[in-house]
Amino acid sequence: MKYANLGNTGLSVSRICLGCMSYGAPEWRDWVLDEKASRPFYERALEAGINFFDTADVYSNGVSEEVLGRAIEDLVDDREDVVIATKCFGGTHGGKRNRHGLSRKNVIASCDASLKRLKMDYIDLYQIHRFDPRTPIEETMEALNDLVRAGKVRYLGASSMWTWQFGLYQRLASERGFSRFVSMQNHYNLIYREEEREMNPYCRNEGVGLIPWSPLARGFLAGNRHKGGGGDTARAKSDDFADKLYFADNDFEIAEANAEVAQRLGVKSMQTALAWVLAKPGVTAPIIGATKMAHLEDALGAMDITLTPEDIAELESAYRPHPVLGHQ
Repeated sequence: MKYANLGNTGLSVSRICLGCMSYGAPEWRDWVLDEKASRPFYERALEAGINFFDTADVYSNGVSEEVLGRAIEDLVDDREDVVIATKCFGGTHGGKRNRHGLSRKNVIASCDASLKRLKMDYIDLYQIHRFDPRTPIEETMEALNDLVRAGKVRYLGASSMWTWQFGLYQRLASERGFSRFVSMQNHYNLIYREEEREMNPYCRNEGVGLIPWSPLARGFLAGNRHKGGGGDTARAKSDDFADKLYFADNDFEIAEANAEVAQRLGVKSMQTALAWVLAKPGVTAPIIGATKMAHLEDALGAMDITLTPEDIAELESAYRPHPVLGHQ
């Protein structure tokens, strides 16, 4: 396993982060694995040296956190050997009043609830899942800072927002002496590269680590999606969110270019796509999901692939500007 510091912090994380949205309650999404089916993935990840795990309170309405917490309790001798990340915003109460968003009330209540579900005393990386236009940024940042000062949270992160929104949080934190965000979990892959315009350069300049979600475009870059929508896997057949993000004609051109490079290198399409993300400046650890053991093994293998400048140029050649996707 390879490791890197998260941004300009001293926190060392594996260069692959295991995303835990796929583990929890199948009732939430039919492609989600239940606890028994998900346990081997935690076992293999830990065996391979992965120490970084990401979830959110909204995944499986909290069950994902419960499953992760029990896996860590059962499989890890020392809690300090892993880095646990979770997120607040969506909540577990179906959008009930004061049960979602980034108000002080919900941020603090959500953290306490996540700690209980995870069966942990603290969260290594606590992230806001989206920007909340209904709550003053001062209120959110003060609540998050209080969680750090109380010892419930070690580091703060953010996900899926405009650069100017992220910048407002960071500037306020600096002005008030609050804890700043050390990571950005953004939407970034070969098919969606709009983050290269502002967010990625801003984060590199500020020493913020990038931990992109959907580095394989929800399986699109693995070659399991078809024109017109849907695909071969259970997730591809029922993932309505992916239909909103991808499936433009240019997306298939990019996927085809990726497949050609992968074939020439003698590796899988998902491996060249992930190797490309791993090679991009500022990226600490892409967040990968795995519902088949081969997915995890292929992700581990991608770390050993070195792309030449010519490979990268070919992978990027088909890209055309995209509308902003994944923020809300």
